[in-house]
Amino acid sequence: MSKRTRTGLIILCVALAFAGFSNTTRAQAGQVKREAAQYVCPMHPEVKSKKPGKCPKCGMRLRAEEIVASPDKEATKEVTKEATADKKDASISPPQIPDTLVTDQDGRRLHFNSDLVQGKTVAINFIFTTCTTICPPLTATFRKLQQGLGARAGREVQLISISVDPLTDVPERLKSFAAKFDAGPGWSFVTGSKPDIDRLLKALGVAVADKTEHTPMILIGNAAAGYWTRTYGLAPASTLLKALDEAASKSVATNASAKTSATVQSGNEAKQAKTPAESAALYFPNLTLLTQDNKPVRFFDDLLKGKTVLINFAFTTCTGVCPPMTANLARVQEFLGDRVGKDITMITISVDPTVDTPAALKAYAEKFKAKPGWYFLTGKKEDIDRVLYKVGGYVEDKAQHSNVLIVGNVETGEWMKVFALAKPAEIAAAVTKVAAKAQQ
Repeated sequence: MSKRTRTGLIILCVALAFAGFSNTTRAQAGQVKREAAQYVCPMHPEVKSKKPGKCPKCGMRLRAEEIVASPDKEATKEVTKEATADKKDASISPPQIPDTLVTDQDGRRLHFNSDLVQGKTVAINFIFTTCTTICPPLTATFRKLQQGLGARAGREVQLISISVDPLTDVPERLKSFAAKFDAGPGWSFVTGSKPDIDRLLKALGVAVADKTEHTPMILIGNAAAGYWTRTYGLAPASTLLKALDEAASKSVATNASAKTSATVQSGNEAKQAKTPAESAALYFPNLTLLTQDNKPVRFFDDLLKGKTVLINFAFTTCTGVCPPMTANLARVQEFLGDRVGKDITMITISVDPTVDTPAALKAYAEKFKAKPGWYFLTGKKEDIDRVLYKVGGYVEDKAQHSNVLIVGNVETGEWMKVFALAKPAEIAAAVTKVAAKAQQ
């Protein structure tokens, strides 16, 4: 055999050996790939499949698991990052919540952080109105939670449903969707421009490329304490209520390890709330409004701070409840005497600021012989609307405004509601009771 022939045979053998090795490697690689092709339901981790599809239990799209496998199958380890995280009810780092401009189901323009989150314990879930799988039961669970909260909803606890499909979910759609679940006060369904909502979802750590893959978890938080946790969105309402109670019980003192407390995204500034007054300062807007004397006043600093307040809602052209309500409050002012204007402030906010100019309010106040210390407020409609929203008096139709009085003191955090046509002596007694606690 010639030297050239022997060399050729050696090359051929090496090539064949390499080919055999490559085939084996490719076969093993294919095996690894087949093992990696496993899909799991984010809601029901026990539901697994080797093919993509939807969960037979909830209809959500199955998500691919990340699998690390050795070619000989001796050490296969499955890691489902999202499912693992979603199963845990654990305290998490406080999110840096932006003050994104959003719109609720009633068409109100709100700042997400300062208007909805600050000053309350919050529960936030994520839905879209055209969803036919997980969103309806998630929303139904929030409805049960709202029922369990009772009067605390809107006063102490804010429920927030953020649409992950803002292009479709305009306020009218959200309002219709909310009505199906009898959503009441204290439960806001919010949407906005897609870039703004995308940034908000990213800040909350729940952004997804496909709306159908949004998280089934809910965020529960107490921004003033820097305490946040997440839990399964279809957990029993009693479980969610316990989580909210736990969050509400937290304080800055018991969460000293939190990096931020009551963070308000206003430029680079961060404010911390340690007392009821400081929490109130974060919650109530300090917008400049006008009195019946055309005097500019700051709503929080000039009217609420350091006072016990009695707040009602009216408009000067009203021919229904406003005249008798205002006449009744004039008698309340008589019962309270010279305390009005000192430690007690009476506030009537117009629900029709475009018509109720300072001059119109002055004539109205004089008709009922209102004395100093009783302020009739108007201003820019967007400013009045924001104040009304924060004190629970906003309505789309002015004729539907509340006939309930809000009595409270920001220093003690004591707030109550009183029927505006109750006996003047009873109303005055409620106001002095709140004022007495402030003096203790």
